[in-house]
Amino acid sequence: MKAETNKKTTMILEDVKINVKMKISGLWVAVMLCYLYGDIVRLYEPGALEEMLAGRMGPLGPTTQGLLLGVAMFMAIPALMVFLSLVLNPKANRWANIILGLVFTVVMLITMPGASGYYIFLGIVEVALTALIVWHAWKWPRQEA
Repeated sequence: MKAETNKKTTMILEDVKINVKMKISGLWVAVMLCYLYGDIVRLYEPGALEEMLAGRMGPLGPTTQGLLLGVAMFMAIPALMVFLSLVLNPKANRWANIILGLVFTVVMLITMPGASGYYIFLGIVEVALTALIVWHAWKWPRQEA
């Protein structure tokens, strides 16, 4: 008769290393979702719909086609960065994410003072996300040429 050995195998959860491009792209997705959610919640603020119907766009003033185009172009940047973070070459990718991450961080910091509680909360999350974009881009992994 053969003696059985009781061996316990310890199983650990697999941890896959995520490429920096994927991390940055995912952060841009999260930023965009916060922007969208903030815009949707804003519609529930008393007077927001009336202001929109009156043709005013908050502190930006009267709603014009030029203003709408400018806002659309500015807000298209994070959406485009979701894709561009995956396909740009590392050098262009790194600098685009550092510069645009800083721009969107500064814009959020400028627009937060005096805002509603939900906007400040989402603003803090957005600042953290865009700061992480800058940090990951700054710390981009290097390899020998």
